[in-house]
Amino acid sequence: MDKINWVATSVFVFFFVLVTIIGFMASRWKSADLDHIHEWGLGGRRFGAWITWFLLGGDLYTAYTVIAVPALVYAIGAYGFFAVPYTIIVYPFIFLTMPRLWNVTHKHGYITGSDFVEGRYGNKYLALAVASTGILATMPYIALQLVGMEKVIQALGFPSSDEAPWLGHLPLTIAFVILALYTYKSGLRAPAMIAFVKDIMIYVFVIAAIIVIPYKLGGYGVIFDAASKVYDAKVAAKAVPAAGILLQPGQISPYITLAIGSGMALFMYPHSLTGTLSASSADAIRRNAIGLPAYSLVLGLIALLGLMAHAAGIQVKNPQDVVPQLFLKMFPDWFNGFVFAAIAIGALVPAAVMSIGAANTFTRNIWKPFINQHMSAQQESNMAKLLSLIVKVGALLVIFFMPTKFALDLQLLGGVWMIQIFPAIIFGLYTRFYSGWALLGGWAAGFLVGTALSWGPTAWLPVSNFFGLLPFNAYNGLMSVTINILVATVLALVLPNTAQDETRAADFEDAVKAA
Repeated sequence: MDKINWVATSVFVFFFVLVTIIGFMASRWKSADLDHIHEWGLGGRRFGAWITWFLLGGDLYTAYTVIAVPALVYAIGAYGFFAVPYTIIVYPFIFLTMPRLWNVTHKHGYITGSDFVEGRYGNKYLALAVASTGILATMPYIALQLVGMEKVIQALGFPSSDEAPWLGHLPLTIAFVILALYTYKSGLRAPAMIAFVKDIMIYVFVIAAIIVIPYKLGGYGVIFDAASKVYDAKVAAKAVPAAGILLQPGQISPYITLAIGSGMALFMYPHSLTGTLSASSADAIRRNAIGLPAYSLVLGLIALLGLMAHAAGIQVKNPQDVVPQLFLKMFPDWFNGFVFAAIAIGALVPAAVMSIGAANTFTRNIWKPFINQHMSAQQESNMAKLLSLIVKVGALLVIFFMPTKFALDLQLLGGVWMIQIFPAIIFGLYTRFYSGWALLGGWAAGFLVGTALSWGPTAWLPVSNFFGLLPFNAYNGLMSVTINILVATVLALVLPNTAQDETRAADFEDAVKAA
C-alpha cells in the first residue's frame, strides 16, 4: 500500500464514482419498460445520431485499444498503425450497408444479426452458427478490456496479480461488480450515457499528450529520430525480424490485408451491431459514418504514444505498460489520475455493450429457438439480464485463472472467426442467391481453414502464406473468408434456396416520409 499514488488514485476514484452514478441514473433516461429486450438491450432504438456517435465511438475505441495500439507501435513501429486504415475502411462500409440492416431489423423487430439471418434464410442452424461465433469471439474481447483496466490500476501503485493474487484482483473485481449491477439495471442506456464522459476524457488527454509530450521532448523530429534508432538497434540485435518508423517490404501485404480483413470483421461483432441497431433511424447511422472518422484521427494520435515512449526513454518488459509509464513520467499525478480514469472507463463502456450484445444473441438465437420457444417478452429480458452478468463473470474468471496470452490468442482468432459471418449478413442485405445451407457450409469451411492457418508452432499467428502456396504473407481472416465464399457459391448452385424468406425488397429501403 506504500506504493499507491494517492493523489492520482483520488482523482481516479472521483471519476469512477461519477460514471457509476450516471450508470444507475441511466435507467430513467428515455425511460421505458425495461422488461422488454428491445428496450433493455437496444435502448428502444431511440438513440439519435449524437448519442449513437458517442456510443459507437466508446464501443469501438476501447481501453485495450488505448493500451495495445501504442504497445504494438512501441514494439515494432509502423506496422502497429494498421488499426488506423482499418477503421477508415469501415466507415464507408457502415454508410452503405448498416442503414439497410437497420431498416429490415426495425421493420421485422429483429434484435440481433442472427435474427436477421434466420428471417432472411429460414435456417435456424445458420443463425446458431452466426450467434455462437459472435459469442465465442466476444468473450476474450471483454477479458482484454480487463487487461487494459488492470494496467492502469497497477500504474496507480496497486500490486499486480503476480505479486498479490487476491489483492491485485480486488480493484478490478469491485469495478466489474459495479459495472454488472448498473448494466443489469439500466441496460444499453448505461454505457450510452457513460460514453459521453469517457469520450470527452479521452479527447482531452490525447490532445494534452500530443502537445505537452513533444514540447518536453524537443519536437516530433526528435521523437521520430529516437524511435528510428531504437528500431534499427532491435533489428541489428535480431530482437525482432522487422521494425521501423516505415513499413518494411515484408510487412506491406500483411498490413494491407490485415486492415481490409479487420474492417470487414469489425461490424460483425454482436456489440458493434447492438450499437448500430440502437440508432433511431437509418439516417442517424449515415450521419455517424460521416462523423466517426474523428475517432480514427484520435486513434492515429494515440498510436504515436508508442514512438514518444522511445524518445522519453521508457523501457518496459511488457509493451502494454508503455502508455501508463509514459504518462507517469511526463505528467503530474493529478492529471495521471484523470488519464487512468479515462482508460478504465474506456473499458467499462465496451465491456457493457459487449456483454449486452452477447446476452441478446444467446437469448434470442440459442436459448429461445432451441430450449424455450414460448418465452414471453419479460422472460426474454430477464434471461438477457442474467446472461449479461454471467458473461462478465466469465471474463473475470479468464483474467483470474488463465494467462493473459490465452485471452490474446482467442482475441486474435476472434477476428478470423467473425469475418466468416460476413457473407451471411452482408450478402443477405442485397441478394438471396445463397441458401442457408450453402452459407452454413461456407462458414464451416472458412472457420476451419482460418483456424488452421492461424496455428503456429509456438503461438497463434494472424498472417501466413496460405500453407506455403503464396510468395507473401496475408491476413488469415481474409484468405479464409475467400474460401468461405467460394464454398458457399458452389453449394448455392447445388442446394436450391427453398426456405421461406420473411423479408421483402422494400424492407431494406428507407421508409417514405409523409409530405
